[in-house]
Amino acid sequence: MSSDWHITGLTVGQVAERMQIAPSAVRWYADQGLLPHERVAGNQRRFFADVLCRVAMIRAAQKVGLSLSEIHEALEALPPGQPPTRQDWERLATHLRTTLTRRIDDLFTLLNEMTVQHPDPTPIPTAGGPRTVA
Repeated sequence: MSSDWHITGLTVGQVAERMQIAPSAVRWYADQGLLPHERVAGNQRRFFADVLCRVAMIRAAQKVGLSLSEIHEALEALPPGQPPTRQDWERLATHLRTTLTRRIDDLFTLLNEMTVQHPDPTPIPTAGGPRTVA
């Protein structure tokens, strides 16, 4: 990725190709306010180079089940109109990790409640060690 974050000119097609996603996904993310862009002649969208990092973060967050509103809220913490710093990305990643950890804890609690109400001899696999309710 280019080190000059202020280069405009990445088209929808270029973003899609570099991120290996459909152009319609790039347009849709932009329409949802997740990808800042400028309009040029012919009303075509042009993105800054940081769009590639944003798309990567969006895709990762979607894979783990975050809603678009949660992703939008997290991305709003990034500075508008300027390149995100390493600290900006670390802060965003920390926020997403906290959100995911809370969601995982909620799911384990629900799973344990279901097990207590309807015992099943099959043990519950856990990724981070035992998470049972007392």
